[in-house]
Amino acid sequence: MTPEEIEKRLAFARAVAEDAGKIALRYFRQPLEVENKLEGEQFDPVTRADREVEAEIRQKLGEAYPDDSIIGEEAGTSEGSSDIAWIIDPIDGTRAFISGVPAWGTLLGLMESDNCVGGLMHQPYIGETFVGGPSGAFLYRQGQQTALRSRQGATLGDAILYCTHPNHFESEADLAGFQRVAEASRLYRFGGDCYSYCLLAQGQIDLVIEGGLQPYDIIPLIPLIEAAGGVVTDRDGRPATKGGLIVAAANARLHAEALALLNG
Repeated sequence: MTPEEIEKRLAFARAVAEDAGKIALRYFRQPLEVENKLEGEQFDPVTRADREVEAEIRQKLGEAYPDDSIIGEEAGTSEGSSDIAWIIDPIDGTRAFISGVPAWGTLLGLMESDNCVGGLMHQPYIGETFVGGPSGAFLYRQGQQTALRSRQGATLGDAILYCTHPNHFESEADLAGFQRVAEASRLYRFGGDCYSYCLLAQGQIDLVIEGGLQPYDIIPLIPLIEAAGGVVTDRDGRPATKGGLIVAAANARLHAEALALLNG
């Protein structure tokens, strides 16, 4: 795809995500039945809002781009005939959603072959949409478009670090690595889900380190972070598209500092 074709798809995706946000708002901060997708003591919640938002997005994308694949958290993969795929996380941060905390968002990513070429996060309660693509990273709010830039001069000693929850790290070694980075940063906070990555692109925070991410949790956010001047990889410095333990940083120097401490 040309940059112009990507931007055209992103504009359509933004409209689709913002329309679907109205569905999510019907359930937000309302009595809501919550199901657990896992057995035993583990908890991976899903709600009607997750399923209805994804169904709405899948339908509109399928009608507009019938040759594209669609990969969603709730309904799986619909194979297309092209090398283009849409990645959907209808409500990233379902735990925040059912808690009434507006840190959740709808994620929609665009891939061509193995490359993340565009992505967005829409938060309907706050009324914000963050978009990253060939023309840059932007925040759309109250009819205004604002260009985004991560903090290019940030170093670890003055960095603000976010992590959704330490329990998401898959081993004690990973948690210990995170603690080393946290103790070297200026301050660290928990919570945020997908909204943390948007704050990084906006220059409000400088680092996000999280464990146990699925591809759909991070793929739509990669173009936003990179278009804003940031760096996002797995713990080994490889592309973040497969999920796992992810390090997102405001600039390359900070990213290298964080990886070095994380890996001991």
